[in-house]
Amino acid sequence: MNDQLDAFLQQVQDRIFELTRREFGEKVFERWQNPLYMGDMPHADGHAKLKGTCGDSMEMYLKVADGRVVDASFQTDGCGPSIVCGSYAAEMARGKTLEELLEFSGASILRELGGLPTEHEHCAFLAAESVKAAVDDYMIKRVRKPQEERTSD
Repeated sequence: MNDQLDAFLQQVQDRIFELTRREFGEKVFERWQNPLYMGDMPHADGHAKLKGTCGDSMEMYLKVADGRVVDASFQTDGCGPSIVCGSYAAEMARGKTLEELLEFSGASILRELGGLPTEHEHCAFLAAESVKAAVDDYMIKRVRKPQEERTSD
């Protein structure tokens, strides 16, 4: 009985994977199965958490040195496409200057992925806006810090 159930469940999973590959493409499927840069980042220089129109939330963490992102990671409570887009957003942010990230967009993530089904494109825009919001957070902290140092003297 257990072997039959296991075989049935394996068939269902294989079918889901087959349909996912067909609808989203191999690149998206592989990143969904093996997301890179997923996890929180203690002591991030910039951090943001946004909620998308679909209800998914995306958190982005940035480490910055000399005006350039040296490390980035993300967290999401969203669907597979949100995971993929967060992963690519974190990857694409690495090595970029803060100025370059102000031009970062969901369209650039979609180009990198080769597109997504229309009903999931918003995931790319949520990921990109999360990167920009983390840059904003970094800049705000950077402005506040010298002010706080001057007032504590």
